[in-house]
Amino acid sequence: MAVVVALGEALVELAAVGGPLEEAREFRRGFGGDTSNFAVAAARLGAPVAYVTRVGDDAFGRALLRMWAEEGVDVSHVRVGAGEPTGIYFLSPDGAGQFTYYRTGSAASRLGPEDVPRVLLRSARLLHTSGITQAISPSAREAARTAVEAAKEFGVRVSYDVNARPKLASAAELRALVGETLPLVDLAFLSAEDARFLFGEAGEDAVLDRLLELGARVAVLKLGERGCRVATRDGERVAAPGWPVDSVDPTGAGDAFDAAFAVEWLAGRPLSEVAKFANVVGALSTTGLGATAALPTRAQVERFLARPGEAP
Repeated sequence: MAVVVALGEALVELAAVGGPLEEAREFRRGFGGDTSNFAVAAARLGAPVAYVTRVGDDAFGRALLRMWAEEGVDVSHVRVGAGEPTGIYFLSPDGAGQFTYYRTGSAASRLGPEDVPRVLLRSARLLHTSGITQAISPSAREAARTAVEAAKEFGVRVSYDVNARPKLASAAELRALVGETLPLVDLAFLSAEDARFLFGEAGEDAVLDRLLELGARVAVLKLGERGCRVATRDGERVAAPGWPVDSVDPTGAGDAFDAAFAVEWLAGRPLSEVAKFANVVGALSTTGLGATAALPTRAQVERFLARPGEAP
C-alpha cells in the first residue's frame, strides 16, 4: 500500500556528453520531471510510493515504467496512451541550466481528472503535486485540483511545490493558481527564485508569512546552498544551513529536498531534524549529472552524516 502518492509530469532526460547542446554528438539518457523525481527520491529513502501520470506507448514511456519499477515505485496507476508521445528534455552537461523541452501535446500534458485514482488516495497518507503539473495544460490543472480535493476529503495530507516556470505560466497566472491551491495544502515548498517571480524582492520572513496567510500549514523556503527556512501556522520557525558537497549538477535537487522533507515530516520528526535531513538529501543529489542519478538512499544519507567533522 502506497503511503506517498505523487501526481504530475514525467520526462525522459537527454544530457549532452562532452559539450554544449548545439555541438553535442552524444547524449546520455536519464529521467526527470519534478513529481517523478520526488517519487523516486522518496522511494530511495524507503517510503512506499505510487506515481500517477500518463506516458506514451513508446520506447521512452516503457523506459520510464521500467525505471520506476526498478526503483520500487508503484506504477499500477500510470496510464499508457496510444499515440501520445512521452515528453523529453535536453540538458547541457555542465549543470548551467541549459534546458530544451519537448512537452507540447505529450502524454503527461493529457493527464486529466479521469486519471486520478480515488481508491489509491483513500489509503494514502500524503499526496504531492506541483505548479508545473498545473501549468502544463488545462486538463492537468484539473487533475491536480481533483486529486488535492480528494485527498482533503479523505484526510490525506497534501504537499505542493510552487515550481514556478515563466515559460509555462505568467506570474499573475501562477499567483492565481497558488492562491486557490494553498488553502488545501499542508506542506508548501518554493525556492528563492519562485519567491522573486511571485512576490518580487520580499524578505524571507515575508515570503514565509505570505504562504501561511494563503493557507499552508507549513511553509518551506528553499535557499539552495544556503539551506532552507521553515515556518508553521503554529508559530514555529526554523533556519537550517546547507551542506557543502562537490556539486556537479543541481538538476532535481529541489525535488529531492521536497521528498526528503515530506517523508521525514510525515514520520513526525522534529522540524529542525526534518530540515537538516532534507538539506543533506538535496545536497547529495547534486553530486551526479542529471535529475535522478545521484538521489541518495537513506543509508547513504546516514553515512554522510556520520562522517567525522561533517557539519554545515
